[in-house]
Amino acid sequence: MKKGFIFDLDGVIVDTAHFHYNSWRKTAEQLGFELTIQHNEKLKGVSRIESLNRILDWAQKEVSQDTFQQLMFEKNEDYLRQVVQMTASDILPGVFNILNKLKSKGYGIALGSASKNAPLILEKVGLSSFFNVIVDGNRVIKAKPDPEVFIVAAQQLGVINSQCVVFEDAEAGIEAANTAGMISVGLGNSDNLEHAKYVFQSFESIELTFLEQLTT
Repeated sequence: MKKGFIFDLDGVIVDTAHFHYNSWRKTAEQLGFELTIQHNEKLKGVSRIESLNRILDWAQKEVSQDTFQQLMFEKNEDYLRQVVQMTASDILPGVFNILNKLKSKGYGIALGSASKNAPLILEKVGLSSFFNVIVDGNRVIKAKPDPEVFIVAAQQLGVINSQCVVFEDAEAGIEAANTAGMISVGLGNSDNLEHAKYVFQSFESIELTFLEQLTT
């Protein structure tokens, strides 16, 4: 049966988490709030709108819609100033190798990311050609943990949900994959990925034969 592989972007293919953290921390400072790394963990895999809403909740602040939009714009501009400096050296260990193997075997490969900057980042690091489908924050309405981004990716790959393997580094993404009835593979710290079906420290630990045998 046809199998598809769906990758999150931030923290899975490239490590842009520190870029997001730097930018959101500046936003939080404007609101008189200190954003910690622990707070930032709760923003991983979450849309820009939801991230700002969470920061406002933590800061116990309310802002006008105009200010809300301005804060989001400033955050993204700050983030993009960092992103445009990215190169292939920012690809996480093992990613190129696994993408190359999956591509050579003819598997469908999709990106399923909340980031509206996903196409730019893939272009900057030279990985765009590996992906048959890119579903990002510009293509879906609901953010993770809603499974919409993964469901749309599976549909565009022409693969049923149960035959999709999703690579994620965030709780919200793992929840989305599980809700969609897909095979969730967590990457990174297992403490944050307890609901993933499988967890690996990085792609360097994953064999292609293992992925080919996965079933829900």
